[in-house]
Amino acid sequence: MTLKVTARAKTKAQAEALIEPVVDEIRRRYGEYIYSVTEPDLQSELVKRLKAAGKTIAVAESCTGGMIASRITDVPGSSAVFGYGVVTYANEAKIKLLGVNEQTLADYGAVSEQTAREMAEGVKALSGADIGVAVTGIAGPDGGTEEKPVGLVYLAVAVGSETKITRLLLSRGRRDERTSIRERTAMHAMFGCLEIVD
Repeated sequence: MTLKVTARAKTKAQAEALIEPVVDEIRRRYGEYIYSVTEPDLQSELVKRLKAAGKTIAVAESCTGGMIASRITDVPGSSAVFGYGVVTYANEAKIKLLGVNEQTLADYGAVSEQTAREMAEGVKALSGADIGVAVTGIAGPDGGTEEKPVGLVYLAVAVGSETKITRLLLSRGRRDERTSIRERTAMHAMFGCLEIVD
């Protein structure tokens, strides 16, 4: 979500002075959710921070089908920090391209913490990037079960020798939310990377 704060004044300096206490209050209330007050979108902020940190990123996507890579490469100059994006929708692709263990898929399924972890670590190893990110989930409208409902997504971020896993439930109970689940997954993935880069 983008929030715009505006003010009318005779000069730019006066307008900024009027805006400053409002922005401060928004930061006080919602600071943990704010990623930037200058960049136009999350992917621009992510690319900026990766460049500043001298870090590179690679992504392995299942349920998002390349959406994260697309968003990152929308940013001019992103090639400095992004070189690999792999869409491994099929289990065979997860195995062949990322080295996901067949037994992991047999025991836990494609939508699992274990598979997400192996995907993130696999794309990190494949690419040589500093950060490996993976998402796997059920975007719907079909494919959900009681145990693994539509909207269940696992996000994994591998950095160094550690991998952080996040379990997300992104459904809002509507039948027509496939696109919104995929979009929210992409946003969570990029936001999760910001926390790692900082």
